[in-house]
Amino acid sequence: MADRQILEEKSYKTVYREGNVIVKAFTPSHPMSDVFNEAFIHACVEDAGVPVPKLLGVSMQNGGWAISMEYVAGKTLSELAQENPERIDEYLEKLVDIQLEVGGYRVRHLRNTRMKMEDSIKTLTEIDASTRYELLQRIHGMAQHSKLCHGDLVPSNIVIKEDGSWCVLDWAHASAGNAGADAAITYMRFSLDDPEFAEKYLRLFCKKADMPIQYIQTWMPVVAAAQLTKHKGSERELLEKWISVAEYQ
Repeated sequence: MADRQILEEKSYKTVYREGNVIVKAFTPSHPMSDVFNEAFIHACVEDAGVPVPKLLGVSMQNGGWAISMEYVAGKTLSELAQENPERIDEYLEKLVDIQLEVGGYRVRHLRNTRMKMEDSIKTLTEIDASTRYELLQRIHGMAQHSKLCHGDLVPSNIVIKEDGSWCVLDWAHASAGNAGADAAITYMRFSLDDPEFAEKYLRLFCKKADMPIQYIQTWMPVVAAAQLTKHKGSERELLEKWISVAEYQ
């Protein structure tokens, strides 16, 4: 048996590698429906031809459920940026190019982005009813699209193989909807760590997508509210600032 290498540990899951297999093992208390839904989303994206690790199966492990997929050799954009900081602009451009290419796929059976955001905001008790109402009205006013949205496209989720081709990991949050919403999520994730880099990403994405910055800003209160449901205290101040709907009207 190949040695087990722990790649990530969280309160509800452990991700490890054994040989050429990556296993995402969830705790027994983690909902079975969430595990199978994640596997289903991955299968839908793989069927559509998006470069992703091959799904190998879902099985019971130590009282919980686990998703197995093939190991993809290469380095993530995050690892490459750490090793070659002088090439950070090149890697950022690569991320944007991949994000735009991913958005060009049409994947059947995925949940709509607007509905996904709406359900998250309806459960948010940290903001008052009036703010929730304004956010939901904002979502309802958005155009309906069907682009593939990864939902968490950051450098650590993109693997660059030795031959230069790429592969995208972690499709648990994927949906079908507006490219602007997906870009807003990536912008938000960058902003939580490095606001200056986030602005560089935003300008580059809008230039390559021929999309006005104001359109992505329109999504910011919505994606911030959805992120607030994850109850990460360190993010709360910035997210609540973005949730101020009037700021973008």
